[in-house]
Amino acid sequence: MAEKKTKKSDKEPQKKGTGKETAASTEKEIKISPRLGDIYKKEIVPAMVKTFNYKSVMQAPKLDKIVVNMGVGAAVADQKIMDEAVKELETITGQKVSVRKSKKAISNFKLRENMNIGAMVTLRKERMYEFLDRLINIALPRVRDFKGLSDKSFDGRGNYTLGVKEQIIFPEINVDKITRVMGMDITLVTTAKTDNEAFELLKSFGIPFRKKEVK
Repeated sequence: MAEKKTKKSDKEPQKKGTGKETAASTEKEIKISPRLGDIYKKEIVPAMVKTFNYKSVMQAPKLDKIVVNMGVGAAVADQKIMDEAVKELETITGQKVSVRKSKKAISNFKLRENMNIGAMVTLRKERMYEFLDRLINIALPRVRDFKGLSDKSFDGRGNYTLGVKEQIIFPEINVDKITRVMGMDITLVTTAKTDNEAFELLKSFGIPFRKKEVK
């Protein structure tokens, strides 16, 4: 019996150590819910249901994904520009970028087939909300002479695209280190069936539209 007790006491420190490691790993797995995600669930959904008389909260449209596309035509002459574009887009979005290649060769533009000419990234869930929050509250207000976004850029299927002329409006970009100013297109893809519903959804998130003209 004495030998068994000795073995148990030898194992006790190992059990305690394992318990601490489990607690630490559990803490790392805890994720903070994005601010706009919480606002959507608690405020936007009930408001949309009331405005459009949906029979269920499941009918309320939602933001499905955000697609950020950066065309880099100058990369035809210098592929280093593409490398910079990819690095900057990854810095802005916090996600790995997909490089887009040319499908056809155009001799007038010295474009060969399968050349790298663009970068794209698709954001969903937490990263989507975090990016939208930074776009609305930090990046867009830094646009020179900004007076709001046009509401004429809906595609008829509930999606909205806005153009950004300079990547330097994002604070993640160090202006002193960039070699070229590049723009990008940002498409907000929603599950809305009409542009009017999409407009109300995006406006509720805080998208600064100038004036409503969508019918």
